[in-house]
Amino acid sequence: MATIKDVAKLAGVALSTASYALNGDSKVSPKTKEKVLEAARQLNYSKNGFAMDLKRSRTNTIALILTDLSGPFYSELIRSVQDVALSHGYDLIACSSLGGKNSTAVKFLREKRVDGAIVLAHNITDEILFTSANSGFPIVVMDRMTSGEGLISVIVDGEMGGYTATRYLIDKGHRSIAYISGPSNSFDNALRYRGYQLAMKEAGLEEKSKWKLSGNFTRDGGYKATKMMMMQGELPSAVFYGNDEMAIGGIKAMEEGALTVPDDVSVIGFDDIQLAEYLNPKLTTIRQPMHESGSLAGHLLFQMLNGEEVNLSYKLRVELIERESVRQQ
Repeated sequence: MATIKDVAKLAGVALSTASYALNGDSKVSPKTKEKVLEAARQLNYSKNGFAMDLKRSRTNTIALILTDLSGPFYSELIRSVQDVALSHGYDLIACSSLGGKNSTAVKFLREKRVDGAIVLAHNITDEILFTSANSGFPIVVMDRMTSGEGLISVIVDGEMGGYTATRYLIDKGHRSIAYISGPSNSFDNALRYRGYQLAMKEAGLEEKSKWKLSGNFTRDGGYKATKMMMMQGELPSAVFYGNDEMAIGGIKAMEEGALTVPDDVSVIGFDDIQLAEYLNPKLTTIRQPMHESGSLAGHLLFQMLNGEEVNLSYKLRVELIERESVRQQ
């Protein structure tokens, strides 16, 4: 079966342009629209879902789709979206995107089993978003910049966060700084890494490949990545972990290796989860507005459900939280 990606490729246009054209959006010129429609006809392409062009009855339910339902970051996000849903008399279904195209989450989107959705899952592809969203079925995307009918982006300024974290370490006198990353296909991780690179380049510091390891945004991943770094012998003076969960795992690995934070190695994280201030030492980190971003996504979704005009994208600021896990060199 042909997909919208196939249509875009045959028509020689971007995926978002194909989505606009197939939804009859006035942003697309008549010439481009005809080219896309002709490609769709040639490929016998048809949109998925239950009678998308027909009026649907409301379910009074929205979906929150996450990569993983576990962990302190997601629990706070779920609470913030749930509060907004309840204030509008709606139920919230939170589901994992594990399983990719065959997941229950994708069925919710494809088959319109809810009235709208908030998506924070890097394995829900742009193609799925473009073919699912429309003016009657809005989707708020929280982990990437995207555009199309019924699609709104809410992101945190991860690049500034990555830059701020790395610049802070540099200002503390650190010249050998490792970066433990999240998944390679994560938009959030890409932004944080870009900020790290910018600060390192600006300071004339070398980024060593042996000090760039993946921890997959999990505590266990941070632990294993840190163990790998320690086995290589030469240690950096500081480590920037792409999130607090990995930093917690990394600190445990250092303690097992008889290293003291921050005397031997300084550590900075990202997120400012509740556990960060209860660690020993208390974790210096970049705070992102988890509750605010979830609440904003929820309010935007209901504004779109009510037919109100909203901006296409929103970017939220981050904040450096100084505690005890970084020392002056």
